[in-house]
Amino acid sequence: MVTTAGSAQTSGTILHLRRQGFRVIATDIDPAAPGLYLADRGYLVPSGSNDAYLPQIRRICHDEGAIAIVPLVDEELVPVAELAFDDVAVLLPRPGFVTTCLDKYVLMRRLAAAGISVPATCLASEWDGSLEPPLVVKPRAGRGSRGVTVCTSRDELLGLLTDGPYPPNDLIVQERIGGPEYTVSVVVWRDGEVQAVVAKEVILKRGVTKYAVTRRNERVADVCRAVQRELRADGPFNVQLALDGDGEPRIFEINPRFSSTAPLTIASGVDEVTGLLRQATSGGPRLADEWVEGLVMVRRWSDEFLQETEFTGHGISPAATDAVAAAPQIAQVAR
Repeated sequence: MVTTAGSAQTSGTILHLRRQGFRVIATDIDPAAPGLYLADRGYLVPSGSNDAYLPQIRRICHDEGAIAIVPLVDEELVPVAELAFDDVAVLLPRPGFVTTCLDKYVLMRRLAAAGISVPATCLASEWDGSLEPPLVVKPRAGRGSRGVTVCTSRDELLGLLTDGPYPPNDLIVQERIGGPEYTVSVVVWRDGEVQAVVAKEVILKRGVTKYAVTRRNERVADVCRAVQRELRADGPFNVQLALDGDGEPRIFEINPRFSSTAPLTIASGVDEVTGLLRQATSGGPRLADEWVEGLVMVRRWSDEFLQETEFTGHGISPAATDAVAAAPQIAQVAR
């Protein structure tokens, strides 16, 4: 099972796994998610924060005979960990690492305590002016750059804390590191040995990374290996960092799952998704830290084609999205 069928990388992941010989079930909350129709079977499910989510995912896994699940959105990571008790391989780090990473303030404190460089960080409710702009303000929990603001003045920050949509205790204020940004796939499984570290310099990011290039940087690799050594993810994770003026990597976020740039990791020579899936389900071989530097990812729309019987065979339709959107207008007219 692959979740979040509407995310940037999911359709490619589904098609890649099918080419590798796996039968793939896809899930999403939105009937317009393309991956639902590119999998062997697609299902609509509640959001990961809904109490009904885990029972429904558990039922689908049972009915379809799923041997593993690849969750790709933060809201689902904690509940799906429970499926390990059903003998479903959950391709995530250990639960403690997941919960630490999902609270960005807790994560920064843990990394700093372990001697791993991070930007200076405080809760917005504790900001006393000692951290000078430009500053990054973002929710403690969140993804895809949602709610992230760069404040270039004290007045701008004070205005955001006073009139913004988040209470100050739910926000962190972080030193902005102005050097090149990296997104790094760290490939590791339950034995704790890092199999590969694939670093990608971000060229353009809009919510998710749009353009990136594989780039070898030994200091970046060392810092990412230190995360595994100190925090014991023992599962796939993605490190987001920037280089400071001295070229030192400063970690500002960790995604405790496969990243949206996993397709670039795969294309460069490290098939982290298939490799870890085979290790988790059938004792497959370790992956080698051998990959091509200078490979650029250009994220774009892509058209896929399938027979109408395949398209309609899931029992769902993307047209349902328009019906839902129109419903409030119809109801208003009726009143």
